[in-house]
Amino acid sequence: MNRNGGTRFPATVGLLALVAGLSTLFPLLSLVRGTQWASLPALASAPENLTAAALSLATASLACILSTVLGCALALVLARATSPLVAVLRALVLVPLVLPPVVSGLALVLAYGRQSLLSPLFETVGVQVVFTTSAVVLAQTFVSLPFVVLTLESAFRARGFAEERVAATLGARPMRVLHTVTLPRFAGPLLIAATLAFARSLGEFGATLTVAGSLAGTTRTLPLQIYLAREADLSHAVGLSILLVAFSLIVVSLAYARGPLNGEGEER
Repeated sequence: MNRNGGTRFPATVGLLALVAGLSTLFPLLSLVRGTQWASLPALASAPENLTAAALSLATASLACILSTVLGCALALVLARATSPLVAVLRALVLVPLVLPPVVSGLALVLAYGRQSLLSPLFETVGVQVVFTTSAVVLAQTFVSLPFVVLTLESAFRARGFAEERVAATLGARPMRVLHTVTLPRFAGPLLIAATLAFARSLGEFGATLTVAGSLAGTTRTLPLQIYLAREADLSHAVGLSILLVAFSLIVVSLAYARGPLNGEGEER
């Protein structure tokens, strides 16, 4: 019996779990092994690296907010709607998960570039999207939104909306139900969804490079800075990579510190 009162896993399951863990851990340990630790302080304080890191944090934070707000609304619709079209909408929303990054970037270029249907509007108001910081945020939001939708829709479906129905029966308006019942109930999943969106945005590379380019101080995020460093000095790229891994690990660990649902027990 295991500590949860269930039967033991078969040895094959344990072996496969070990292989799965090592397949993730071994490359990360190799990265640690290849790091020149003495040069990390100078590397972390280099002006070009600080600029890239600051841009990454700013754009990833904005993309995280956009993805969480939009993804929460969409997940609520997907969890509660009964239309057959819901399955089609869900598939479309999740497509960025499986698209090659360059395809995502090309889609964004065609959506917001000179060939876009919105191009006349952009020209009228004097706005350029492609190859700007806004394009970085759009790319990060595009690839991180599916993580929010998946996380929250699963949580919404698992717990249901019984308390929301009770509140509505008592006369609470929909917006009040959302603010006082739904959001507090799902604070844990919301935190995890936002964390995943932030982490995914922070690591975004391919779509960003395609739609925003690599302009220092404008679109060159930390992953792009790492890529450029790899071309010039592999040790610098490894050092920047280990800093990004460490930061991402801290962020994700804090979100999961109290369990997968922020310490809340399962609701029946």
